[in-house]
Amino acid sequence: MMRRGLLAASLGAVMIASPALADTRYVAPYVELGQAIGADLTNDDVVTWTQVAVGVEAGISGRRAEGQISARYERRIPWNGNLADVDMVSGLARGSVKLAPGFSIDAGALATRTRADIRGAAPGLFSDNSANVSNVYSVYLGPQYTTSAGPAQVMLGYRFGYTKVEVPGFTGIAPGAPRLDYFDDSTSHLAVASIGVGAGRIAPFGITLSGALERDFASQLSQRYEGEFARVDVVQPVSRTVALRAGAGYEKIRSTQRDPLIDGNGNPVLDGNGRFVTDPASPRRIAYNTDGLIYDAGVVWRPSARLELQANAGYRYGGETYFGSLAWRMSPDSAVRAVVYDGISTFGRQLRDGLASLPTSFETQADPFGQQFAGCVFAAQPATGGAGGCLNSAFQSVTTAVYRARGVDVVYSRTLGVTRLGLGFGYANRKLYAPPAAPGISILGDNDESYYAQLFYARALSPVSEIDANLFVNYYNSNIAVMQGVLGAGLTGSYQRRFGRIGTIASLGIYTYDQRGFDSQWSAQGLLGARYTF
Repeated sequence: MMRRGLLAASLGAVMIASPALADTRYVAPYVELGQAIGADLTNDDVVTWTQVAVGVEAGISGRRAEGQISARYERRIPWNGNLADVDMVSGLARGSVKLAPGFSIDAGALATRTRADIRGAAPGLFSDNSANVSNVYSVYLGPQYTTSAGPAQVMLGYRFGYTKVEVPGFTGIAPGAPRLDYFDDSTSHLAVASIGVGAGRIAPFGITLSGALERDFASQLSQRYEGEFARVDVVQPVSRTVALRAGAGYEKIRSTQRDPLIDGNGNPVLDGNGRFVTDPASPRRIAYNTDGLIYDAGVVWRPSARLELQANAGYRYGGETYFGSLAWRMSPDSAVRAVVYDGISTFGRQLRDGLASLPTSFETQADPFGQQFAGCVFAAQPATGGAGGCLNSAFQSVTTAVYRARGVDVVYSRTLGVTRLGLGFGYANRKLYAPPAAPGISILGDNDESYYAQLFYARALSPVSEIDANLFVNYYNSNIAVMQGVLGAGLTGSYQRRFGRIGTIASLGIYTYDQRGFDSQWSAQGLLGARYTF
């Protein structure tokens, strides 16, 4: 109940705004009743359940406030078969409010279910007794202040994040696989400041001085992340559409943790939830440490206000680094966003920043089977809100360890008349770090990677009816001992029809995952339901 209250409070905070601030707004609470059937096609098992849900869809769009909430509480009541009687909370909120000239607050909240161990099962239906599935809750809040000081622009910002993960059930990993930790919760703080002068104001080039302090505290093994940097960046226009940039500075990152308690047989001691018990007498060991000069350079191409491409290369984290981005509003109804990233991260910080990158107006899907908000989120207004974003890289695996995250995300969204389309795909790679002398820890230097793609399609058949479909494919791999690749895929489709305040839905889904060393698993679901919107 505390976590549900935290989610609801955060969702409400995002939407705070007086009517005078908003040009348009809507609030649509609802109750829903559905009857579902699930079939394990591999093992010839069938389960049925009734699901009762309450939720709210709300949004605001105005000159000084914008945001959206999609939140849902669901109770699943089994009729037969091996299915637990469970409560589920899912939802996403994103919003921004301009409280005064130069001062704004950005916020977000997320509740979803995702795979826990990258080596384990990859079920398509995230029901309570699905293998290797955890509940995830995350919130962030980010005030920012900008002002002018003569020819310079000054920015001060802060971002707070909190993430909680519940332990999964049976993960479905191969017998004899090394024991990994279960993430519990973390709190993060990021403070940034910059002062910059644009090109042509006092010199032909633009110059910016910036700095940041970041802290992340994870309860599992008392992990601590501390990062700080200061740098100067210069931008030199070379034509109307092209500019060259370069930057250099100093950075220090340090991550530490304590040892797990070890029993008489040399095995880590676990608590009642399966998490490592921290040894209070252990020294604080260094998992990752870097300290020194950083530098990078690149090119910025901006042929119009609708298109910007950046490509950069440099030296950081003790070696080469490459990063860049593409933001393109292709037409009044479509946009694409691509990001190439490279950084030292933690699960809580990566999820916090991924949540902050999502649009404040997003597409929601009618799929009632629990996959929503665990992958790509597509913008409902691509022309103004960008294309959207994907959380797959954060949800690749839920780990307490600090890691170097590298990869690429691409998202495309289009809203044209009665048709809505979203496409997201990418690649994520993590190099995991742990103290080399820590007993019971076996991930030092290991690499995780994943490939993912998702396609969303929706079309209104009439003013009161609509169809939608969602296709996803994921592949997970790791060089952790006794690890084999895992492929998961699924396809869902729904038909909705409204009769005034009452809406009906018929939905079907089919899923499969192939975990090497095990038989391929196939399952299917179907649902008939009705919703009353107040």
